[in-house]
Amino acid sequence: MAEMVLDKLRKQLPPKRLAHSLGVSATAAELAAKYGADAAKARLAGLLHDCARGMPNNLLLKAAAESGIVVHGVEQLEPVLLHAPVGAFIARRDYGVDDPEVLAAIRWHTTGGPGMSLLDEIIFLADYIEPGRSFPGVERIRALAAASLPEALLAAYDQTLR
Repeated sequence: MAEMVLDKLRKQLPPKRLAHSLGVSATAAELAAKYGADAAKARLAGLLHDCARGMPNNLLLKAAAESGIVVHGVEQLEPVLLHAPVGAFIARRDYGVDDPEVLAAIRWHTTGGPGMSLLDEIIFLADYIEPGRSFPGVERIRALAAASLPEALLAAYDQTLR
């Protein structure tokens, strides 16, 4: 399945977004191996996590409506926030992903959410620290990720909020 997904993504995503998705996929597989999650699921969720990221706002809102995603006020104002839940919808509809764990990891990769699974946490963090990311503090969070997933997640959330 991963090869089919990659072939389709090569046609759908601009090169920079594809490189990011490949980086997230590889980072997620490494974190999964380290922390005891399914590396194949992590790799697939990492590949697909941004499959809706380049969609224009009007199409994100339309896809959200089609899929039954409830759009809240802030998402109405900033539809780009819908790319994660819409991405899970597209992963199922267009890429044939039916694994609820993979779909949930795609769904929560941007904001996180209550009761996140280990795979959800890994995709969230892999998106934050993949090798193409370059921002103040990313090296510290990468080092934390090598030592403690919970500490790295907390640091990533803390830095995002700051």
